[in-house]
Amino acid sequence: MTGTAETEAGEFWNIYKLDVVVIPTNRAVIRKDEQDLVYKTKREKYNAVIDEIIRLVNAGRPVLVGTTSVEISELLSRMLKLKGIRHNVLNAKLHQKEADIVAEAGKAGTVTIATNMAGRGTDIKLGPGVKEAGGLAIIGTERHESRRVDRQLRGRAGRQGDPGSSRFFVSLEDDLMRLFGSDRIARMMDRLGHKEGDVLEAGMITSAIERAQKKVEENNFGIRKRLIEYDDVMNAQREVIYTKRRHALFGERLSIDIANTTFDVAQLIVNDYQETKDYEGFVVELIRVFSIESPVTEEEFNKLKAEEITSRVFEAAQAAYRAKNEAVAAQAYPVIKNIYENQNSKFENIVIPFTDGIKTLQVLANMKNAYESHGKSIPVEFEKGVMLAMIDDAWKEHLREMDELKTSVQNAVYEQKDPLLIYKFESFNLFNQMLTRTNKEVIAFLYKGALPGAEQNQMKQSAGPQKNDLSRLKTQRSDVRQQKPQYNNPSEQAKQQPVKAEVKVGRNDPCPCGSGKKYKNCHGS
Repeated sequence: MTGTAETEAGEFWNIYKLDVVVIPTNRAVIRKDEQDLVYKTKREKYNAVIDEIIRLVNAGRPVLVGTTSVEISELLSRMLKLKGIRHNVLNAKLHQKEADIVAEAGKAGTVTIATNMAGRGTDIKLGPGVKEAGGLAIIGTERHESRRVDRQLRGRAGRQGDPGSSRFFVSLEDDLMRLFGSDRIARMMDRLGHKEGDVLEAGMITSAIERAQKKVEENNFGIRKRLIEYDDVMNAQREVIYTKRRHALFGERLSIDIANTTFDVAQLIVNDYQETKDYEGFVVELIRVFSIESPVTEEEFNKLKAEEITSRVFEAAQAAYRAKNEAVAAQAYPVIKNIYENQNSKFENIVIPFTDGIKTLQVLANMKNAYESHGKSIPVEFEKGVMLAMIDDAWKEHLREMDELKTSVQNAVYEQKDPLLIYKFESFNLFNQMLTRTNKEVIAFLYKGALPGAEQNQMKQSAGPQKNDLSRLKTQRSDVRQQKPQYNNPSEQAKQQPVKAEVKVGRNDPCPCGSGKKYKNCHGS
């Protein structure tokens, strides 16, 4: 529920398919929304704001001044100090005094300067005699790009049927006015003979400002809608990845997902190599991914249909995977049993390393479950760990690629093409490539990942940090002196020999052979 959603009804319906229903106020609004006052420069506008504040304070009315930034609120505060007008500033800098400032904002003659965000949603209670003086007066120092913000500021006055008024002071140097031909209006004011301090007040100007706000809102709506259209592409991919990750995290359908992934990878390998009749490449790929021999001969590979070969590869891979999991459970159980029984259930979890010969993955398993299941729960934890690690790494890399794609497709406008359409096509290809690559990596690690050779030394309890052995540390200088330097192979340490440089004989020097001839005429010829 909000009081300013009426101006955004179209966006609510186009994006969220939500209707906006206007509920009548409890009491009729009698606030006077006066026409905007347009000045040529900001200096003239701020001087007019100060004069209006002084007039309203003398009339015994509380004043709420709305600004678009903290800098403008501080500027107006300095100008009021020069005039000797007591006031409060509400700009989200004085958090402790905000409640006191709001409580006093409705008293007669009180001036409160607030930014549009700081004053948003503030309910100001009118003091004694204020209603008779005309209620709370709202002064806006600038029109905001969104009509909703201006309506929020006007809505601080005239609540629950109380009297009040609102007026905006605008200059041709404001950001909103500069976007829509303020120079043309300034030239028109010069031709009409307007002097400094003269004000332009007309319903036509107010309507033009509201049309300018509407155009800005439509442009911002287009930007937000475009952003959502881009995000819809990512959201569809996100649902697929998060579903796979949820299954791996909670164990739901994990075995089914792995079986489906195994079948997809087997089908992909068969289709890739059967088209080119590359039986040797097919055999090598089966060994690389599944660590199995080919279940079909070269003759069968060339004659049978792809579906039959895929079924055979899938059955062989499943059989090898079950055997591998049983071997891992049997290999790890003696170590787990020894730790669980000898440590008196001191450790709740155990970290088990798995490696495929290239990289190592640390898998966290519950000690009690592993002991009671005779190690059969370890392969399940291994599957969870592999799926989560591989999916997370691939998804992070994919998000980076998608960000780069989103930036690069904007150049498609130079080819008279829709960047969003190009983004959809390219992102679909990237997502399929990422899924194919991730499935192969997951299956390859699941089928080849095993305990290291020295698994009994590699397994370690997930307890606190290990204490260092301080028995070998030397605490006295005499201990250090008595300690002799140790070498790997002292007996084989070869003594360093000086490098011998050979004497170079010149061409006209006597030959070293003793013949008495020059070197160039003897051995140097």
